[in-house]
Amino acid sequence: MARINDNYLKLKAGYLFPEIGRRVKAFAQEHPEAKIIRLGIGDVTQPLPPAVLEAFHAAVDDLGRKETFHGYGPEQGYPFLIETLIEKVYKPLGVTLNGGEIFISDGAKCDTANILDILALDNRVALGDPVYPVYNDTNVMIGRSGEADEKGYYQGLIYMPCLEENGFLPDLPSERADIIYLCFPNNPTGAVASREVLKKWVDFALQTDALLFFDAAYEAYITDPAIPHSIYEIPGAEHCALEFRSFSKTAGFTGVRCAFTVIPDGVMARTAKGEKIPLNKLWNRRQSTKFNGVSYPVQRAAAAVYSPEGWKQTREIIAYYMENARIIRSGLGKAGFTVYGGVNAPYLWMKTPANLSSWEFFDKLLAGCHVVGTPGSGFGPSGEGFFRLSAFGDRADAEEAVSRIIKYNKW
Repeated sequence: MARINDNYLKLKAGYLFPEIGRRVKAFAQEHPEAKIIRLGIGDVTQPLPPAVLEAFHAAVDDLGRKETFHGYGPEQGYPFLIETLIEKVYKPLGVTLNGGEIFISDGAKCDTANILDILALDNRVALGDPVYPVYNDTNVMIGRSGEADEKGYYQGLIYMPCLEENGFLPDLPSERADIIYLCFPNNPTGAVASREVLKKWVDFALQTDALLFFDAAYEAYITDPAIPHSIYEIPGAEHCALEFRSFSKTAGFTGVRCAFTVIPDGVMARTAKGEKIPLNKLWNRRQSTKFNGVSYPVQRAAAAVYSPEGWKQTREIIAYYMENARIIRSGLGKAGFTVYGGVNAPYLWMKTPANLSSWEFFDKLLAGCHVVGTPGSGFGPSGEGFFRLSAFGDRADAEEAVSRIIKYNKW
């Protein structure tokens, strides 16, 4: 009989979002008359930008003609998309990259998990708390941790509390960390990192020979011009940081699937014998072996995001979601709730009222207001007492959800 990977048995009861789905499904079955408004999982609701859809259709048509048909593409991504990203995304930030440093993939979630393939298990990993659960769970799955303690912290992983008193920005780890996960704008708290904060992390990584995993999936939602969009805006990051980007929330590609990871040539790691090896080379080898690339029509659609018309339409959709965030934050704030985020990020991080736990508030919000959010404790022990709301919904739903929450007085 085959043997399982016992590390999966260390994982807590279930992945956060399926558990939310289970509770919502049970409630809906018991209360079929309830109109449930979902402000929980960060899925988009607005259609693809017209210019993107047009490029998508044209590329599908290409597959129907022999002279324009495309089969397997480069595992690293088509040059037309990579060059578009270099010119339209990074050059305006003053960042210089070459084509071999960008790898197109089907999701930042996948990349932040798959990158662990090329790094040894004895690396010490530091991550925020609360944190996007994928960072934590994938390290547990591959065997980098021991069992979880009574709080939910896994032995062998370094947790950096992101608390109200430190502005939800993690402090530098006090013990050796070989790999450090950073996510800004942050999921779930909506916090952003200034240039000074990011410089602190880059300097620390360079001084301690640590590797930064920088998740910038929500950078398109930054409204403050002083906030960096890329870790590579900080000098020295090209020697210590990998950056993960996504089209999912930027351009509504959650169901289309396209993302990219940047691994500069200058980022190194050591072999067991101490020899320095470029991580770019190893990731290229990994992708060439385990991945057949993102489809041609999807990459054409992704490139169209950065066409003049495509970017204008994309920005309009982002503005729509950010107006939802403003409505939620303003409405709940005026009603006396403490709410963070929602200014440079599509997520709002609210304090649960009446000392309710995160899951108690979830159940009350669902039963009393028919509104779904995400319990903060699902993102880590330091998320207890907080709750994440998403701006990725319809305007009418955002307004109605706020109205229901304000009117409900049984907290």
